[in-house]
Order: sequence, then structure tokens, then C-alpha cells
Amino acid sequence: MIEYIQLKVSLKDTVPEIWRRLQVNRKTTFIELHHSIQIAMGWKNSHLFEFNLDGYRVGTIYENLEDSGRDVLLDAGETLLTHILSMENDRFTYNYVFGDCWLHEITLEQLISTEEKVNYPVCLDGALSCPPEDCGGIGGFYNLLKILADKKHPEYKETRYWVGRKYNHEAFDLIKTNKQLKQLKRYINRFNSFN
Repeated sequence: MIEYIQLKVSLKDTVPEIWRRLQVNRKTTFIELHHSIQIAMGWKNSHLFEFNLDGYRVGTIYENLEDSGRDVLLDAGETLLTHILSMENDRFTYNYVFGDCWLHEITLEQLISTEEKVNYPVCLDGALSCPPEDCGGIGGFYNLLKILADKKHPEYKETRYWVGRKYNHEAFDLIKTNKQLKQLKRYINRFNSFN
């Protein structure tokens, strides 16, 4: 029996809510979950991240950093979801870009058991495009949307150039997301075969 976890990832303080629904293998590491969220949300994976669950912190451990005296940081590359998650409706947070603080709430919606082998991770659904990175957090994001909505705004041209012509806050491409997740799975399988 193969067991999977269904998660809802919601970017906090967004109205309407920016969210994705993912299914991942129970034996997924937190670093794999991080990469899955990056792809599903549309982030660029160019900043630090950390998960926080019931007093556990999970992230990337750097040898040259001294212990800050805070609670222990578990290695995201070695810690599996099954090591910490237990029951349905568990909730935890995922913080991406510590300066802008893109805080996501992740809800464990259900555990799924199946005989079939499915190509996980997979994104089932979602809404809206994630904010552009480095736009100044939630406040900066909503200011950016306000500028983009007004072509007469003095900062419109500069802002449109910065985000790119193709940026559309209302867009979410499920097919493209799952193609990228499929490539991630191939990469993970190749990487694991060398270890």
C-alpha cells in the first residue's frame, strides 16, 4: 500500500487567497516539499526558507552558521514528512524569503492510501499567481497591484517593466505546473539513484 499526503498551501494575508493543493508521497523530505511548493506557487527558489511545525524548525543547515540559541533546526534534506506529521488537519507554516516574509499556511487535508503508483508530487488545483519576489512582502505586493491597475500612475511603466509583460496576477497554469513537478520528480529520482 502506497500512502500519500494531500496538502493545501495558502499564502497568508492574501485576499482573495493565493493557494495550491498538492499531493506528495508520505516519505517526501522537507527539501523536496520546498521544491514542490516553489514550483506550484511559481516562486524562483532564490531565497532561504524554513518550515515550522509544533516547535520544530526544518530548513537548510549551513556549517558556517553558529547556533543562534533558538530551538534546533532540523535538516530539510534528511527530515521526512512522516517524521513529524501525524494526523489529518495538522497545520504548519512555510516561510520563504525571510526579508519579505512570504508566510504560507500548510494544512494536511487527508492521507490517501492506494495500490496505484502515481507520479507524485502533483498539483490538483490552485488560484492566482504568486507575487513577484522581492516586491516588499504583502504590503509591497498590494501596492504593486494598485500601480499595475492604473496605466496613468507615475510608476506604471517602471513597475510593468520590472514584473514583465507576461505577469498576470489572476493567472494560474495547472498544466504547466504539473509538467514542472514531473521534471522535479525525475531529478529527485536521478539524484537518489546516485546516493
